[in-house]
Amino acid sequence: MAALSCLGSGPILYKIGQISGARIIGLDIGTSSAKGVAIDEDGAVLAQAEHSYRVSMPHPGWSEQDPELWWQAAEAILTELDADRADGIGLTGQMHGLVVLGCDREPLRPAILWNDSRSQPQATSIERRLGIERLVALSGNRALAGFTAPKLAWMAEHEPDLHSRIERVLLPKDYVRWRLTGELATDVSDASGTLLLDVSRRAWSRELADAFEVDPTWLPAVLESPVTSGHTKAGVPVAAGAGDQAAGALGVGVTDGHSPASLVLGTSGVIFAARDTYEPDPRGRLHAFCHALPETWHVMGVILSAAGALSWLDDAVGDRDGVASLLEQAAAWEPGTEGLVFAPYLSGERTPHADSDVRAAFVGLGLRHDRGALVRAVLEGVGYALRDGLDLIAAAGPAPTVARVSGGGARSELWLKILASILELPLERTGSEAGAAYGAALLGGVSGGVFPDARTAAQSHATATARIEPDPEWVKLYADQRGRFQALYPMLAALE
Repeated sequence: MAALSCLGSGPILYKIGQISGARIIGLDIGTSSAKGVAIDEDGAVLAQAEHSYRVSMPHPGWSEQDPELWWQAAEAILTELDADRADGIGLTGQMHGLVVLGCDREPLRPAILWNDSRSQPQATSIERRLGIERLVALSGNRALAGFTAPKLAWMAEHEPDLHSRIERVLLPKDYVRWRLTGELATDVSDASGTLLLDVSRRAWSRELADAFEVDPTWLPAVLESPVTSGHTKAGVPVAAGAGDQAAGALGVGVTDGHSPASLVLGTSGVIFAARDTYEPDPRGRLHAFCHALPETWHVMGVILSAAGALSWLDDAVGDRDGVASLLEQAAAWEPGTEGLVFAPYLSGERTPHADSDVRAAFVGLGLRHDRGALVRAVLEGVGYALRDGLDLIAAAGPAPTVARVSGGGARSELWLKILASILELPLERTGSEAGAAYGAALLGGVSGGVFPDARTAAQSHATATARIEPDPEWVKLYADQRGRFQALYPMLAALE
């Protein structure tokens, strides 16, 4: 095991309440930072902490991270949140990342992350060999470069020496579990994003492992999300946890087919609906995964650039006042931005196009358009892209009647009004902004015996605190303009 060390940067720690009664920790191993939250038996947030780390991009289309950074951040956060005194800990994190361990249980190379596109040729090859219909029936998904199994196939072709030394394969949060408890395990929701799980049976698939030439002994035990996966040195139970989207949805109360949808405005954007049965889209345009509750699944549309597109624009043309200033400038423009449309394909797209090579574009620029117009077009373009996913979810039924919002982008009232009007769906905020970490904490509470089950925990503690309604005038205008957005993808794809 690698030597432990603390991050050089200071912690971000927010003391929100006094410790009393139960103490439950949720830990989220994100792409740019790890976040932790401590809650009590009433779901009230006691404290939060965050540590940032770097993403390495050594070649175009590559995205890697040293797993030691996750552990350093996790160890610091757990110390700050007094995790040794916790009743339970739940884990969540970025999905699809490939962590490969050798016989000494040390990483053989940096982790290959979800937004890495190098393995697209291997993904395409698998679809041709196995067939999209069979692949979707088993895994619930098409083979995308961002998923885990194509990354292993890439290693076999381009790093055969390292590939031959693989003893174990883990996902990001599960590497932290290994360091925290000494146990090698994952959960069904995170495992759904590997292309190696039979999502209907909620178990590893020998057929998929054979198709990707993956040794089944590499794969960890796969557990239901609330199940205890191990204990810390202090004896605290650690729940199996969930992938970040399933944990985030649980944290805002999305528990079954009659629940609200979940809308996440993080680096990527997600529209997510729970299902009581396994119902993959036959063409794989939506993702179909196991949910963080036993005998429950979910479907979701994913766009790769949401708040990430706004951050990109801020870096490119922003001023010293940051994103808040950009949003003020966007508010000065009328809906539709005088015909300016943005396709948010900065790093390719998933739903509904499954195209890692397509790139973004502004179309309809005129002399009157300024920086605020560009910002408004980005906000609207993300909304149009999310609407594509919502329409697929609604067509498969049942159609959501409201969505619960989370993620950094959800702090903008303007953006939420735009999204509610484009989606034609009321949007609700909940009491906690802790996102996936909050859902992980609920799972930790089940593991620690504080809550009877995950559904009860979510339904009791995730309640709406504010509601944003669609603007009828904006709804009509955006419906008229949406056709311009949908015409962009075929043109951009032709330029690949």
